[in-house]
Amino acid sequence: MLDYSMLFQGVANLATDPIALLFAAFGVALGIFIGAMPGLTATMGVAILLPFTFGMDPVSGLLMISGVFFGGVYGGSVTAILLKIPGTPAAAATAMDGYELTKKGQASIALGTATMSSFLGGTGSVLVLIFMAPILASFALKFSAAESFALACFGLSIISSIAGKSPIKGLIAGFMGLLLATVGLDPMGGFPRFTFGFSELYEVPFIPVMIGLFAAAEAFKSMENPEMRAASAAALGKLLPPWRKFRGMLPTIGRSAGLGVFMGMIPGAGADVAAFVAYNEAKRFSKTPENFGKGELSGVAACEAGANGCTGGALLTMLTLGIPGDAVTAIMLGALTLQGMQPGPLLFQQHSDMVFTLFIGMIFCYICMLFFGLFSLRIISKVLRVPNAILTPAILTLCIVGTYALNNSMFDVGIMLVAGIVGYFMQKWEFPASPVVLALIMGPMAESNFRRALSLSGGSFDFLYTRPITVALLTAAILTLFLPLVRFLMRKNRERRNPAV
Repeated sequence: MLDYSMLFQGVANLATDPIALLFAAFGVALGIFIGAMPGLTATMGVAILLPFTFGMDPVSGLLMISGVFFGGVYGGSVTAILLKIPGTPAAAATAMDGYELTKKGQASIALGTATMSSFLGGTGSVLVLIFMAPILASFALKFSAAESFALACFGLSIISSIAGKSPIKGLIAGFMGLLLATVGLDPMGGFPRFTFGFSELYEVPFIPVMIGLFAAAEAFKSMENPEMRAASAAALGKLLPPWRKFRGMLPTIGRSAGLGVFMGMIPGAGADVAAFVAYNEAKRFSKTPENFGKGELSGVAACEAGANGCTGGALLTMLTLGIPGDAVTAIMLGALTLQGMQPGPLLFQQHSDMVFTLFIGMIFCYICMLFFGLFSLRIISKVLRVPNAILTPAILTLCIVGTYALNNSMFDVGIMLVAGIVGYFMQKWEFPASPVVLALIMGPMAESNFRRALSLSGGSFDFLYTRPITVALLTAAILTLFLPLVRFLMRKNRERRNPAV
Protein backbone atom coordinates (compact mmCIF):
# COMPACT_ATOMS: atom_id res chain seq x y z
CA MET A 1 0.00 0.00 0.00
CA LEU A 2 1.07 3.57 -0.64
CA ASP A 3 2.51 5.33 2.41
CA TYR A 4 1.06 8.84 2.10
CA SER A 5 3.33 10.15 4.88
CA MET A 6 6.35 9.23 2.74
CA LEU A 7 4.73 10.97 -0.23
CA PHE A 8 4.24 14.17 1.77
CA GLN A 9 7.79 13.84 3.06
CA GLY A 10 8.97 13.63 -0.54
CA VAL A 11 7.16 16.90 -1.34
CA ALA A 12 8.77 18.56 1.69
CA ASN A 13 12.23 17.26 0.78
CA LEU A 14 12.01 18.56 -2.76
CA ALA A 15 10.56 21.91 -1.70
CA THR A 16 13.63 22.53 0.48
CA ASP A 17 16.12 21.40 -2.17
CA PRO A 18 16.28 24.09 -4.89
CA ILE A 19 19.49 22.58 -6.31
CA ALA A 20 17.69 19.32 -7.18
CA LEU A 21 14.87 21.30 -8.81
CA LEU A 22 17.42 23.28 -10.82
CA PHE A 23 19.14 20.12 -12.05
CA ALA A 24 15.75 18.61 -12.94
CA ALA A 25 14.81 21.67 -14.99
CA PHE A 26 18.22 21.66 -16.69
CA GLY A 27 17.82 17.97 -17.53
CA VAL A 28 14.41 18.56 -19.12
CA ALA A 29 15.68 21.49 -21.22
CA LEU A 30 18.70 19.48 -22.35
CA GLY A 31 16.50 16.46 -23.09
CA ILE A 32 14.13 18.48 -25.28
CA PHE A 33 17.09 19.86 -27.22
CA ILE A 34 18.69 16.42 -27.64
CA GLY A 35 15.41 14.81 -28.68
CA ALA A 36 14.75 17.56 -31.21
CA MET A 37 18.15 17.19 -32.88
CA PRO A 38 17.98 14.51 -35.60
CA GLY A 39 20.43 11.71 -34.84
CA LEU A 40 20.49 12.40 -31.10
CA THR A 41 18.31 10.33 -28.78
CA ALA A 42 17.35 10.29 -25.13
CA THR A 43 19.51 7.18 -24.77
CA MET A 44 22.57 9.04 -26.02
CA GLY A 45 21.85 12.05 -23.82
CA VAL A 46 21.48 9.94 -20.69
CA ALA A 47 24.65 7.99 -21.55
CA ILE A 48 26.69 11.19 -21.97
CA LEU A 49 25.28 12.78 -18.82
CA LEU A 50 25.62 9.70 -16.61
CA PRO A 51 29.27 10.18 -15.53
CA PHE A 52 28.58 13.76 -14.48
CA THR A 53 26.09 12.54 -11.86
CA PHE A 54 28.88 10.69 -10.05
CA GLY A 55 29.58 12.68 -6.90
CA MET A 56 26.23 14.50 -7.00
CA ASP A 57 23.63 13.71 -4.38
CA PRO A 58 21.36 10.87 -5.58
CA VAL A 59 18.16 12.92 -5.93
CA SER A 60 19.79 15.69 -8.01
CA GLY A 61 21.63 13.24 -10.25
CA LEU A 62 18.66 10.95 -10.85
CA LEU A 63 16.26 13.84 -11.45
CA MET A 64 18.62 15.35 -14.01
CA ILE A 65 18.80 12.01 -15.84
CA SER A 66 15.01 11.59 -15.57
CA GLY A 67 14.58 15.06 -17.02
CA VAL A 68 16.75 14.17 -20.01
CA PHE A 69 14.74 10.95 -20.44
CA PHE A 70 11.34 12.67 -20.35
CA GLY A 71 12.42 15.68 -22.40
CA GLY A 72 14.16 13.49 -24.97
CA VAL A 73 11.09 11.35 -25.61
CA TYR A 74 8.99 14.48 -26.15
CA GLY A 75 11.62 16.45 -28.09
CA GLY A 76 11.68 13.96 -30.94
CA SER A 77 8.21 15.10 -31.98
CA VAL A 78 9.48 18.57 -32.96
CA THR A 79 11.55 17.43 -35.94
CA ALA A 80 8.97 14.77 -36.76
CA ILE A 81 6.26 17.41 -37.14
CA LEU A 82 8.35 20.17 -38.74
CA LEU A 83 10.60 18.12 -41.04
CA LYS A 84 9.28 14.54 -41.04
CA ILE A 85 12.63 13.60 -39.51
CA PRO A 86 11.89 11.72 -36.26
CA GLY A 87 14.27 13.00 -33.61
CA THR A 88 13.72 9.72 -31.76
CA PRO A 89 12.44 6.29 -32.89
CA ALA A 90 9.17 6.86 -31.02
CA ALA A 91 8.52 10.03 -33.03
CA ALA A 92 8.35 8.05 -36.27
CA ALA A 93 4.65 7.44 -35.57
CA THR A 94 4.09 11.14 -34.80
CA ALA A 95 5.59 12.10 -38.18
CA MET A 96 2.84 10.30 -40.09
CA ASP A 97 0.17 12.88 -39.25
CA GLY A 98 2.33 15.66 -37.77
CA TYR A 99 4.16 16.47 -40.99
CA GLU A 100 0.91 16.35 -42.97
CA LEU A 101 -0.45 19.02 -40.62
CA THR A 102 2.69 21.10 -41.20
CA LYS A 103 2.14 20.92 -44.96
CA LYS A 104 -1.39 22.19 -44.34
CA GLY A 105 -0.01 25.17 -42.38
CA GLN A 106 -1.06 23.76 -39.00
CA ALA A 107 2.40 23.08 -37.54
CA SER A 108 1.68 25.28 -34.50
CA ILE A 109 -1.44 23.34 -33.50
CA ALA A 110 0.32 20.02 -34.10
CA LEU A 111 3.28 21.02 -31.89
CA GLY A 112 0.98 22.33 -29.16
CA THR A 113 -1.11 19.16 -29.21
CA ALA A 114 2.05 17.04 -29.02
CA THR A 115 3.26 19.06 -26.02
CA MET A 116 -0.01 18.83 -24.09
CA SER A 117 -0.45 15.12 -24.88
CA SER A 118 3.12 14.37 -23.81
CA PHE A 119 2.57 16.19 -20.52
CA LEU A 120 -0.71 14.43 -19.75
CA GLY A 121 0.57 10.99 -20.78
CA GLY A 122 3.83 11.33 -18.88
CA THR A 123 2.28 12.76 -15.72
CA GLY A 124 -0.33 10.01 -15.72
CA SER A 125 2.37 7.37 -16.02
CA VAL A 126 4.25 8.82 -13.02
CA LEU A 127 1.06 8.71 -10.94
CA VAL A 128 0.67 5.03 -11.86
CA LEU A 129 4.31 4.55 -10.86
CA ILE A 130 3.70 6.19 -7.47
CA PHE A 131 0.69 4.02 -6.61
CA MET A 132 1.84 0.73 -8.15
CA ALA A 133 5.53 0.66 -7.23
CA PRO A 134 5.12 -0.04 -3.47
CA ILE A 135 2.66 -2.88 -4.21
CA LEU A 136 4.94 -4.51 -6.76
CA ALA A 137 7.95 -4.02 -4.50
CA SER A 138 6.24 -5.67 -1.52
CA PHE A 139 5.50 -8.69 -3.69
CA ALA A 140 9.10 -8.83 -4.85
CA LEU A 141 10.31 -8.92 -1.22
CA LYS A 142 9.34 -12.60 -1.20
CA PHE A 143 12.19 -13.29 -3.61
CA SER A 144 15.19 -15.34 -2.48
CA ALA A 145 18.37 -16.01 -4.46
CA ALA A 146 16.51 -18.57 -6.62
CA GLU A 147 13.74 -16.12 -7.57
CA SER A 148 16.30 -13.37 -8.18
CA PHE A 149 18.20 -15.68 -10.54
CA ALA A 150 14.99 -16.51 -12.43
CA LEU A 151 14.15 -12.81 -12.59
CA ALA A 152 17.58 -12.06 -14.06
CA CYS A 153 17.03 -14.82 -16.62
CA PHE A 154 13.72 -13.24 -17.54
CA GLY A 155 15.49 -9.90 -17.91
CA LEU A 156 18.08 -11.50 -20.18
CA SER A 157 15.38 -13.24 -22.22
CA ILE A 158 14.07 -9.95 -23.57
CA ILE A 159 17.24 -9.73 -25.66
CA SER A 160 15.39 -11.40 -28.52
CA SER A 161 12.56 -8.87 -28.16
CA ILE A 162 14.82 -5.81 -28.40
CA ALA A 163 16.95 -7.32 -31.17
CA GLY A 164 15.21 -5.43 -33.97
CA LYS A 165 15.03 -7.12 -37.37
CA SER A 166 17.13 -10.16 -36.48
CA PRO A 167 16.72 -12.00 -33.15
CA ILE A 168 19.79 -14.07 -34.04
CA LYS A 169 21.95 -10.96 -34.22
CA GLY A 170 20.42 -9.81 -30.95
CA LEU A 171 21.34 -13.10 -29.29
CA ILE A 172 24.89 -12.80 -30.61
CA ALA A 173 25.13 -9.26 -29.20
CA GLY A 174 23.70 -10.47 -25.87
CA PHE A 175 26.21 -13.32 -25.73
CA MET A 176 29.00 -10.80 -26.31
CA GLY A 177 27.67 -8.76 -23.39
CA LEU A 178 27.61 -11.85 -21.17
CA LEU A 179 31.23 -12.56 -22.05
CA LEU A 180 32.17 -8.99 -21.09
CA ALA A 181 30.22 -9.39 -17.84
CA THR A 182 32.59 -12.19 -16.73
CA VAL A 183 35.48 -9.69 -16.60
CA GLY A 184 36.31 -8.52 -13.08
CA LEU A 185 36.29 -10.07 -9.61
CA ASP A 186 34.53 -13.37 -9.07
CA PRO A 187 31.29 -12.58 -7.17
CA MET A 188 31.75 -15.49 -4.72
CA GLY A 189 35.47 -16.10 -4.48
CA GLY A 190 36.75 -12.58 -5.08
CA PHE A 191 39.61 -13.57 -7.40
CA PRO A 192 40.20 -11.65 -10.67
CA ARG A 193 38.95 -13.07 -13.97
CA PHE A 194 40.07 -12.07 -17.49
CA THR A 195 41.64 -8.82 -16.23
CA PHE A 196 45.02 -9.47 -17.94
CA GLY A 197 46.75 -7.81 -15.02
CA PHE A 198 44.81 -4.52 -15.26
CA SER A 199 43.41 -3.48 -11.89
CA GLU A 200 41.03 -1.12 -13.74
CA LEU A 201 39.14 -4.21 -14.92
CA TYR A 202 38.40 -5.50 -11.41
CA GLU A 203 34.93 -4.04 -11.94
CA VAL A 204 33.05 -4.36 -15.22
CA PRO A 205 33.46 -0.90 -16.87
CA PHE A 206 29.87 -0.84 -18.12
CA ILE A 207 29.53 2.96 -18.01
CA PRO A 208 32.36 3.61 -20.53
CA VAL A 209 31.03 0.74 -22.64
CA MET A 210 27.52 2.23 -22.65
CA ILE A 211 28.77 5.71 -23.57
CA GLY A 212 30.83 4.21 -26.38
CA LEU A 213 28.11 1.95 -27.78
CA PHE A 214 25.40 4.60 -27.82
CA ALA A 215 26.93 8.09 -27.95
CA ALA A 216 30.40 7.70 -29.51
CA ALA A 217 29.15 5.17 -32.08
CA GLU A 218 26.44 7.60 -33.21
CA ALA A 219 29.04 10.39 -33.45
CA PHE A 220 31.27 8.20 -35.61
CA LYS A 221 28.30 7.39 -37.82
CA SER A 222 27.41 11.07 -38.24
CA MET A 223 30.89 11.71 -39.68
CA GLU A 224 29.69 10.00 -42.84
CA ASN A 225 27.16 12.78 -43.43
CA PRO A 226 28.61 16.11 -42.22
CA GLU A 227 26.44 18.38 -44.39
CA MET A 228 24.07 20.87 -42.85
CA ARG A 229 20.52 19.83 -42.05
CA ALA A 230 18.12 22.38 -43.44
CA ALA A 231 15.17 23.17 -41.20
CA SER A 232 12.06 25.22 -41.62
CA ALA A 233 12.33 28.38 -39.57
CA ALA A 234 8.89 29.63 -40.46
CA ALA A 235 7.12 31.64 -37.81
CA LEU A 236 4.80 29.65 -35.62
CA GLY A 237 1.37 30.89 -34.73
CA LYS A 238 -0.94 29.94 -31.85
CA LEU A 239 0.30 26.72 -30.28
CA LEU A 240 -2.66 25.46 -28.28
CA PRO A 241 -5.64 23.95 -30.11
CA PRO A 242 -9.15 25.20 -29.30
CA TRP A 243 -10.43 23.71 -26.03
CA ARG A 244 -13.49 22.20 -27.70
CA LYS A 245 -11.28 20.29 -30.11
CA PHE A 246 -8.74 19.25 -27.49
CA ARG A 247 -11.48 18.09 -25.09
CA GLY A 248 -12.65 15.65 -27.74
CA MET A 249 -9.17 14.12 -27.81
CA LEU A 250 -8.95 13.52 -24.04
CA PRO A 251 -10.37 9.95 -24.21
CA THR A 252 -7.80 9.13 -26.89
CA ILE A 253 -5.01 10.63 -24.76
CA GLY A 254 -6.13 8.69 -21.66
CA ARG A 255 -6.42 5.39 -23.54
CA SER A 256 -3.04 5.94 -25.25
CA ALA A 257 -1.32 6.81 -21.96
CA GLY A 258 -2.69 3.63 -20.38
CA LEU A 259 -1.43 1.57 -23.30
CA GLY A 260 1.93 3.31 -22.97
CA VAL A 261 2.23 2.41 -19.28
CA PHE A 262 1.39 -1.21 -20.05
CA MET A 263 3.85 -1.38 -22.95
CA GLY A 264 6.53 0.23 -20.79
CA MET A 265 6.11 -2.52 -18.18
CA ILE A 266 6.89 -5.12 -20.84
CA PRO A 267 10.69 -5.30 -21.02
CA GLY A 268 11.94 -4.59 -24.50
CA ALA A 269 8.79 -2.93 -25.84
CA GLY A 270 9.94 0.68 -25.58
CA ALA A 271 8.40 4.05 -26.44
CA ASP A 272 8.51 3.41 -30.18
CA VAL A 273 6.35 0.29 -29.86
CA ALA A 274 4.02 2.13 -27.46
CA ALA A 275 3.61 5.01 -29.90
CA PHE A 276 2.65 2.77 -32.83
CA VAL A 277 0.29 0.65 -30.71
CA ALA A 278 -1.41 3.80 -29.38
CA TYR A 279 -1.71 5.18 -32.93
CA ASN A 280 -3.26 1.96 -34.17
CA GLU A 281 -5.80 1.88 -31.33
CA ALA A 282 -6.67 5.55 -31.82
CA LYS A 283 -7.35 4.83 -35.48
CA ARG A 284 -9.43 1.77 -34.59
CA PHE A 285 -11.61 3.74 -32.11
CA SER A 286 -11.90 6.82 -34.36
CA LYS A 287 -15.13 7.71 -36.13
CA THR A 288 -13.06 8.93 -39.09
CA PRO A 289 -10.19 6.41 -39.44
CA GLU A 290 -9.76 7.39 -43.09
CA ASN A 291 -8.27 10.73 -41.97
CA PHE A 292 -5.31 9.08 -40.23
CA GLY A 293 -2.11 9.54 -42.18
CA LYS A 294 -3.54 12.64 -43.85
CA GLY A 295 -3.13 15.12 -41.00
CA GLU A 296 -5.30 13.86 -38.11
CA LEU A 297 -4.64 15.78 -34.88
CA SER A 298 -5.78 12.91 -32.64
CA GLY A 299 -3.14 10.73 -34.31
CA VAL A 300 -0.43 13.09 -33.04
CA ALA A 301 -2.04 13.14 -29.57
CA ALA A 302 -2.21 9.34 -29.39
CA CYS A 303 1.43 8.83 -30.40
CA GLU A 304 2.83 11.33 -27.91
CA ALA A 305 0.60 10.22 -25.02
CA GLY A 306 1.57 6.60 -25.67
CA ALA A 307 5.31 7.28 -25.98
CA ASN A 308 5.45 9.40 -22.82
CA GLY A 309 3.16 7.05 -20.91
CA CYS A 310 5.76 4.39 -21.57
CA THR A 311 8.32 6.21 -19.38
CA GLY A 312 6.51 5.53 -16.10
CA GLY A 313 5.88 1.90 -17.00
CA ALA A 314 9.54 1.32 -17.86
CA LEU A 315 10.64 2.95 -14.60
CA LEU A 316 8.15 0.83 -12.65
CA THR A 317 9.78 -2.49 -13.56
CA MET A 318 13.28 -1.02 -13.30
CA LEU A 319 12.83 0.37 -9.79
CA THR A 320 10.80 -2.49 -8.30
CA LEU A 321 12.26 -5.55 -10.05
CA GLY A 322 15.59 -4.31 -11.36
CA ILE A 323 14.53 -5.11 -14.95
CA PRO A 324 14.98 -2.17 -17.36
CA GLY A 325 12.09 -1.64 -19.74
CA ASP A 326 14.25 -0.11 -22.47
CA ALA A 327 17.76 1.13 -23.24
CA VAL A 328 17.32 4.38 -21.30
CA THR A 329 16.16 2.67 -18.10
CA ALA A 330 19.03 0.21 -18.54
CA ILE A 331 21.41 3.16 -18.30
CA MET A 332 19.40 4.58 -15.37
CA LEU A 333 19.88 1.21 -13.71
CA GLY A 334 23.59 1.92 -13.97
CA ALA A 335 23.03 5.39 -12.51
CA LEU A 336 21.41 3.92 -9.40
CA THR A 337 24.27 1.44 -9.08
CA LEU A 338 26.75 4.31 -9.32
CA GLN A 339 24.97 5.93 -6.38
CA GLY A 340 25.41 2.74 -4.34
CA MET A 341 21.75 1.65 -4.59
CA GLN A 342 20.51 -1.66 -5.96
CA PRO A 343 17.20 -1.38 -7.86
CA GLY A 344 14.67 -3.89 -6.59
CA PRO A 345 12.27 -4.40 -3.69
CA LEU A 346 14.85 -3.54 -1.03
CA LEU A 347 15.23 -0.09 -2.58
CA PHE A 348 11.82 0.83 -1.11
CA GLN A 349 12.86 -0.36 2.34
CA GLN A 350 16.38 1.03 2.51
CA HIS A 351 15.91 4.27 0.56
CA SER A 352 12.15 4.97 0.69
CA ASP A 353 12.70 8.64 1.53
CA MET A 354 14.81 9.13 -1.59
CA VAL A 355 12.45 7.11 -3.81
CA PHE A 356 9.35 9.16 -2.97
CA THR A 357 11.31 12.41 -3.32
CA LEU A 358 12.32 11.16 -6.76
CA PHE A 359 8.68 10.42 -7.66
CA ILE A 360 7.58 13.96 -6.79
CA GLY A 361 10.57 15.29 -8.71
CA MET A 362 9.44 13.37 -11.80
CA ILE A 363 6.10 15.18 -11.74
CA PHE A 364 8.06 18.44 -11.49
CA CYS A 365 10.07 17.33 -14.55
CA TYR A 366 6.89 16.96 -16.59
CA ILE A 367 5.65 20.38 -15.46
CA CYS A 368 8.98 21.81 -16.63
CA MET A 369 8.58 19.94 -19.90
CA LEU A 370 5.18 21.55 -20.48
CA PHE A 371 6.56 25.03 -19.70
CA PHE A 372 9.76 24.67 -21.74
CA GLY A 373 7.94 22.97 -24.59
CA LEU A 374 5.40 25.71 -25.08
CA PHE A 375 7.92 28.54 -24.73
CA SER A 376 10.88 27.10 -26.64
CA LEU A 377 9.35 25.64 -29.79
CA ARG A 378 9.98 28.79 -31.82
CA ILE A 379 13.64 28.77 -30.80
CA ILE A 380 14.11 25.04 -31.43
CA SER A 381 12.67 25.35 -34.93
CA LYS A 382 15.63 27.64 -35.77
CA VAL A 383 18.37 25.84 -33.81
CA LEU A 384 17.77 22.74 -35.95
CA ARG A 385 20.13 24.25 -38.55
CA VAL A 386 23.20 23.16 -36.56
CA PRO A 387 25.43 21.15 -38.95
CA ASN A 388 26.87 17.75 -38.10
CA ALA A 389 30.36 19.19 -38.66
CA ILE A 390 29.91 21.17 -35.43
CA LEU A 391 27.69 18.74 -33.56
CA THR A 392 29.88 15.62 -33.94
CA PRO A 393 33.07 17.05 -32.33
CA ALA A 394 30.94 18.41 -29.47
CA ILE A 395 29.45 14.96 -28.83
CA LEU A 396 32.86 13.24 -28.88
CA THR A 397 34.28 15.87 -26.53
CA LEU A 398 31.46 15.28 -24.07
CA CYS A 399 32.00 11.51 -24.34
CA ILE A 400 35.71 11.83 -23.54
CA VAL A 401 35.30 14.37 -20.74
CA GLY A 402 32.41 12.49 -19.18
CA THR A 403 34.19 9.14 -19.27
CA TYR A 404 37.42 10.57 -17.87
CA ALA A 405 35.54 12.35 -15.07
CA LEU A 406 34.14 9.02 -13.88
CA ASN A 407 37.42 7.69 -12.44
CA ASN A 408 40.01 10.21 -13.71
CA SER A 409 41.24 7.37 -15.90
CA MET A 410 42.46 7.45 -19.50
CA PHE A 411 42.04 3.67 -19.42
CA ASP A 412 38.28 4.20 -19.24
CA VAL A 413 38.49 6.66 -22.15
CA GLY A 414 40.25 3.98 -24.19
CA ILE A 415 37.53 1.46 -23.38
CA MET A 416 34.88 4.00 -24.38
CA LEU A 417 36.55 4.70 -27.73
CA VAL A 418 37.00 0.99 -28.48
CA ALA A 419 33.34 0.41 -27.57
CA GLY A 420 32.40 3.32 -29.85
CA ILE A 421 34.27 1.77 -32.78
CA VAL A 422 32.66 -1.61 -32.07
CA GLY A 423 29.26 0.08 -31.78
CA TYR A 424 29.80 1.85 -35.11
CA PHE A 425 30.42 -1.44 -36.91
CA MET A 426 27.51 -3.03 -35.05
CA GLN A 427 25.27 -0.33 -36.53
CA LYS A 428 26.74 -0.87 -39.98
CA TRP A 429 26.10 -4.62 -39.76
CA GLU A 430 22.71 -4.10 -38.02
CA PHE A 431 23.67 -5.65 -34.69
CA PRO A 432 21.68 -4.00 -31.85
CA ALA A 433 23.63 -2.43 -28.98
CA SER A 434 20.90 -2.69 -26.32
CA PRO A 435 21.38 -6.47 -25.75
CA VAL A 436 25.05 -5.87 -24.92
CA VAL A 437 24.17 -3.33 -22.24
CA LEU A 438 21.36 -5.49 -20.89
CA ALA A 439 23.66 -8.51 -20.61
CA LEU A 440 26.38 -6.42 -18.94
CA ILE A 441 23.92 -5.38 -16.22
CA MET A 442 21.86 -8.55 -15.80
CA GLY A 443 24.69 -11.07 -16.29
CA PRO A 444 26.43 -10.52 -12.91
CA MET A 445 23.03 -10.57 -11.17
CA ALA A 446 22.16 -13.92 -12.77
CA GLU A 447 25.55 -15.47 -12.00
CA SER A 448 25.82 -14.37 -8.37
CA ASN A 449 22.25 -15.38 -7.49
CA PHE A 450 22.54 -18.73 -9.28
CA ARG A 451 25.70 -19.62 -7.38
CA ARG A 452 24.21 -18.40 -4.11
CA ALA A 453 21.04 -20.45 -4.64
CA LEU A 454 23.13 -23.50 -5.55
CA SER A 455 25.16 -23.06 -2.38
CA LEU A 456 22.03 -22.70 -0.21
CA SER A 457 20.54 -25.87 -1.71
CA GLY A 458 23.67 -27.89 -0.96
CA GLY A 459 24.63 -28.25 -4.62
CA SER A 460 21.20 -29.49 -5.72
CA PHE A 461 19.44 -27.97 -8.74
CA ASP A 462 15.98 -28.66 -7.31
CA PHE A 463 15.44 -24.92 -6.65
CA LEU A 464 14.89 -24.56 -10.40
CA TYR A 465 11.66 -26.60 -10.39
CA THR A 466 10.38 -26.74 -6.78
CA ARG A 467 9.73 -23.03 -6.17
CA PRO A 468 6.54 -21.75 -7.91
CA ILE A 469 7.73 -18.17 -8.58
CA THR A 470 11.04 -19.45 -9.93
CA VAL A 471 9.28 -21.92 -12.24
CA ALA A 472 6.88 -19.22 -13.49
CA LEU A 473 9.69 -16.75 -14.20
CA LEU A 474 11.88 -19.33 -15.93
CA THR A 475 8.94 -20.46 -18.06
CA ALA A 476 8.22 -16.85 -19.02
CA ALA A 477 11.92 -16.39 -19.82
CA ILE A 478 11.97 -19.41 -22.15
CA LEU A 479 8.84 -18.25 -23.96
CA THR A 480 10.09 -14.65 -24.21
CA LEU A 481 13.45 -15.78 -25.53
CA PHE A 482 12.36 -18.28 -28.14
CA LEU A 483 9.00 -16.99 -29.47
CA PRO A 484 10.53 -14.03 -31.39
CA LEU A 485 13.19 -16.40 -32.72
CA VAL A 486 10.55 -18.91 -33.88
CA ARG A 487 8.52 -16.16 -35.54
CA PHE A 488 11.66 -14.89 -37.27
CA LEU A 489 12.56 -18.34 -38.61
CA MET A 490 8.96 -18.94 -39.77
CA ARG A 491 8.95 -15.61 -41.60
CA LYS A 492 12.25 -16.43 -43.30
CA ASN A 493 10.87 -19.81 -44.31
CA ARG A 494 7.77 -18.18 -45.85
CA GLU A 495 9.96 -15.69 -47.73
CA ARG A 496 12.07 -18.53 -49.06
CA ARG A 497 8.99 -20.43 -50.28
CA ASN A 498 7.33 -17.34 -51.75
CA PRO A 499 10.14 -15.07 -52.96
CA ALA A 500 9.14 -11.59 -54.08
CA VAL A 501 8.94 -11.30 -57.80
